[in-house]
Amino acid sequence: MLLWDDSATLLHPQAISYPEIHVWRAPLTCSPYALAALEATLSSDEKIRAARFHFPRDRDSFIAARGILRQLLAGYAHIPPAKLNFATGPQGKPYLPAQNAPAPITFNLSHSHGLALYAFAVGRELGIDLEFIRPDISGEEIATRYFAPEEVAELLALPAEQRPEAFFLCWTRKEAYIKARGEGLQIPLTTFRVSLTPGQPGLLTSPDASRWTLRALTPGAGYAAALVAEGHDYQLSHWNYHPPS
Repeated sequence: MLLWDDSATLLHPQAISYPEIHVWRAPLTCSPYALAALEATLSSDEKIRAARFHFPRDRDSFIAARGILRQLLAGYAHIPPAKLNFATGPQGKPYLPAQNAPAPITFNLSHSHGLALYAFAVGRELGIDLEFIRPDISGEEIATRYFAPEEVAELLALPAEQRPEAFFLCWTRKEAYIKARGEGLQIPLTTFRVSLTPGQPGLLTSPDASRWTLRALTPGAGYAAALVAEGHDYQLSHWNYHPPS
């Protein structure tokens, strides 16, 4: 399980190569100045998407999340953030094509409740997911409808006070796997399963499980997160990122 150290902060990304995966944690609460600077780097399509949010808080979180993504990618590719052009794979999953970078940079991001996680790699697929643990969510009802029978049984076997965390551990691990494969809702949630007991290692059981590695992440109190990456031979590094104030 990867637990963040609050002191592990970098101002700019380091070079990344095939054996590495870099994961960044970033707060999405920015000063008005920083938010305006991040918004200025977005594409016209991203600005249109931001304008569609009804609540200002959701709009600002989207702007910050996408703007920080561009800041980090700019550091890896040595291209100004506003000039980054994304490409998409066969299933529509975005990546950064080889420009100033030695090879295409794959990435994935997730944000929830004012916090974002970003994962970057070269030459391998990955998916990351983050959720704020909400005890008011009817996790048992959702699990019964959408999770694999083994996951439901594991959830219901836990004490009631552990079930909210267990539900979100399961949810983030399943989402990270789906995002890594890049096929979206074409993958039924009942066709694979993950472990969900709090404090235990994250396990993935699927027809292609040998292709992937599941890592449980602990980005902060009250959050559940997971990383699913292609292969088993990578070196995982993690840092904090703070937008310039």
